[in-house]
Amino acid sequence: MGDGQGLRTGVGWWCRPASGSLSGLAVTPPVTGRAAHPSTRCAERVPWVAGRAGAERDTPVSDLLSTTHGHFDDEGNYVSPPIVEDDLGELSLEDAISATIVEFEDGDIVKGTVVKVDKEEVLLDIGFKSEGVIPSRELSIRHDVDPHEVVTLGEVIEALVLQKEDKEGRLVLSKKRAQYERAWGAIEAIKERDGVVRGPVIEVVKGGLIVDIGLRGFLPASLVELRRVRDLLPYVGKELEAKIIELDKNRNNVVLSRRAWLEETQKEQREDFLTNLKPGENRRGVVSSVVNFGAFVDLGGMDGLIHVSELSWKHVDHPSSVVAVGDEVDVQVLDVDLDRERISLSLKATQQDPWQEFAGAHRIGELVYGRVTKLVPFGGFVQVGDGIEGLVHISEMATHHVDLPEQVVTPGEELWVKIIDIDLQRRRISLSIKQAAEGGEVAEEYREHFGEHAYDDQGNYIGGADYAAFEPDNEAQAAWADFAAAPQTPANADGEDSTVTEESPVTEPDAEDPAE
Repeated sequence: MGDGQGLRTGVGWWCRPASGSLSGLAVTPPVTGRAAHPSTRCAERVPWVAGRAGAERDTPVSDLLSTTHGHFDDEGNYVSPPIVEDDLGELSLEDAISATIVEFEDGDIVKGTVVKVDKEEVLLDIGFKSEGVIPSRELSIRHDVDPHEVVTLGEVIEALVLQKEDKEGRLVLSKKRAQYERAWGAIEAIKERDGVVRGPVIEVVKGGLIVDIGLRGFLPASLVELRRVRDLLPYVGKELEAKIIELDKNRNNVVLSRRAWLEETQKEQREDFLTNLKPGENRRGVVSSVVNFGAFVDLGGMDGLIHVSELSWKHVDHPSSVVAVGDEVDVQVLDVDLDRERISLSLKATQQDPWQEFAGAHRIGELVYGRVTKLVPFGGFVQVGDGIEGLVHISEMATHHVDLPEQVVTPGEELWVKIIDIDLQRRRISLSIKQAAEGGEVAEEYREHFGEHAYDDQGNYIGGADYAAFEPDNEAQAAWADFAAAPQTPANADGEDSTVTEESPVTEPDAEDPAE
C-alpha cells in the first residue's frame, strides 16, 4: 500500500513493525472490517486521523479528537462522549422539538431576520420551514421605494402573514401591514386623548399632503396653515405636527389638521390680537387668498375676510377682478367676532363712496350724459357715473306709449337723460329720457364744453373748446368729447337739422327718434 502518504480518508491505524520504527505502511480503517496487508507483521498498532493538515503520523487520535466528540478505544471501537449537562430542564424531548417549530395563521404578525434584499422582494427568516417573501410593494407605505432604503441584511423586523402558502408554496408577508396594525392602536389612542401626531411629509397628492405617521395620514391643503397654501411642494420632507380630525379604520382613512394644532398653540396670541382690533380701524394687509365669495387678507397675525359686497362700490362679478393674491391693501375693520375668531373687513370703506360723490355734485333737474347698460321689462338702466347706474322707467322713455324698452333704446347706446330723483339712502337714481328732450341745465362737469359759451345768440352749437387738450374725468365725458370734437355738418344722414340748443339737448347723431 506504499508509505501511506495518499491515505487521508478517515480514522485508521499506523503499523509499527518489529524494528520499532513507525513505517509508512497503513492499515485500512477498522470499520471496514478489512485486515492489514498480509505481508505486514505489526509489533504495535497506533491510531491516527487522516485529512488533518500538518498532523504527524505518530500523533495519537486521543490528542486530535475532543472528548466532546467521542474517541476510539484500544480495540478501535468508537466511544461516544458522555452527557455532562441536561440542558432540557423539565422539558421532554418532544416538547423541546415542538418549541423550535413556529406556528401561525394568516393575519398574524411574526418577527424575523432579513436574510436577503433585492429590487423585487425581501426574504425574512421567521424560523419556518422556508423563508417568508415580502414583495417590494408590501415593504413601505411610501410608493416606489428602494427596498435597500427600508431594510438591511440582518435586521430584525415584524411582518404580517398575508398567505401561509400561496399557489407556489411561498410564505407571503407584508411589513407595511404589520406597521399599519401596530400604528392603528397608537393612532386611536392619540385621537381618544385629543393628542398630536408627528411625521414627515412623504408625498403631494390632489388636494393636500400625505404624512407618514406610521400609516398614510391625509393633510388637506386648506388645513396645512392658518390660511390656505397654494404651493405644497416645499413641505415634502418636512416634519409636521397635526391633530387627528377623522379616523376610519374600515376605510383606512386618517385626516389630519395642522391648522387645528397651530390654532391651539397660538390661541393666546390670537386672543390678544383680536382684543386689540377695533371696528372702524384702518389696517394694511396682504391678500392671502381669493375665493368666490370674497378675499382673505393677512393682517399680520390673523386673516380677515373682505366679502365680495365690500370689495368695491361697483358691481363685482368675481373678487379676482378687484384684487389678487399678494396685493397690499388698506382695509377697514367692520366687525370682530371674539367667540368665532372672525374678522370682517371692507375695502370699499377706505374709498370715497361714488354715490355720495355723485349726490353732492348733482341736483334734480340736471342733464347728464350716460350709456344704456341693460334693459328690463319695466325700463332700462343707464350708467351716468363711475359705478353709478340710474333707472329710466318705461314711462319716462318717450312722450308716447311704449310697450317694450327695446322700442326706444338699445344696450350700449349713449344719450342725455335728466335726473328726476336721487335716493341716497337706497342708492337709487331715477332718470328720464322724455324730460331730457324738454331741455334743462347741463350738469357742471359738462358745462365747460357744453355750456352757454358753446352756443351762439340763435342757440346754435358752435363749440369753442380745445378738445385736443381736454382730459376727461370719466367715460361719459370722454365719449361726449369725442363726439363734440368731430366735424359738425349742417345735416345728418337723414337730412335733418343737427343744430343743438339749450332747449333741445344733444343726442347721438345716429340715434333714432322713437316719436317719429
